[in-house]
Amino acid sequence: MSSQYTVGVVGLGIMGGAFARNLLDAGFSVVGHDIVEKNVEALVSCGGTAARSSIKVAQTADVILTSLPSVDSFHAVISGNNGISAANKSGLVVIECSTLSLEDKQTAHDALAKVGSVLLDCPVSGTGSQAKTKDLSLYVSGDEPTSTQCQPIFDAIANHSFYVGAFGNGSKMKFVANVLVHIHNVATAEAMVLGLKAGLDPES
Repeated sequence: MSSQYTVGVVGLGIMGGAFARNLLDAGFSVVGHDIVEKNVEALVSCGGTAARSSIKVAQTADVILTSLPSVDSFHAVISGNNGISAANKSGLVVIECSTLSLEDKQTAHDALAKVGSVLLDCPVSGTGSQAKTKDLSLYVSGDEPTSTQCQPIFDAIANHSFYVGAFGNGSKMKFVANVLVHIHNVATAEAMVLGLKAGLDPES
C-alpha cells in the first residue's frame, strides 16, 4: 500500500489528530471526521480533507483508522445509520486503534465482514505527546495479508508495529502492557515513599 492511497481517520482527538498529521507528512491523502469541529478544522489546516460523517469517510478512503473515546462512539461509527458499515464497501480496511473490550471489537468485526470490509484490531501503546513524534508501539492483529498490506500506514504513525496473530490478540497484548505500566507506576510510588520516610531528599 503506497502513499497514493487515501486514508480516512475517524476520531481526530489527541491520538487520531496526531495520526492524521503524521500520515499527511508521510505523503498520504487524508480525509477525516470528528464530532468536535475544532478537530476537523485542525486537520484541514494541515492539508487534510473534512468529511461530514463516518460513512462519507468510508466512501472516500481506501483504509480507515479509528481512534475513539468510548464504546458507544465506536459502535455508532461502525454500525450507526451514517457509520462505516452503511457504506457497504467491499475491500475497505478499518484499522481500529482504540482500547476497548474484545467483545465490542468482535461485534464490529462481524458487522463489517457482512459487507465485505475488514477490521484489524490494532491498539496503540503510548501517550498523546508520543503520538506527535510517532513514538508509539502498535499491536496488530487480524487478517495477516491485510496487515502486511497496511504496513506503510503503520510505519507512518508508529515507530514500532508488531503483528501478534489472530484478531483480538492486539487487544490482549495491550491489556498485558497496561498491567506492566500500572505495576511500574505503583512500584515507583512505593520506592519514592520509602526514600522519603528514610530521610532522603527527592530533589537530590
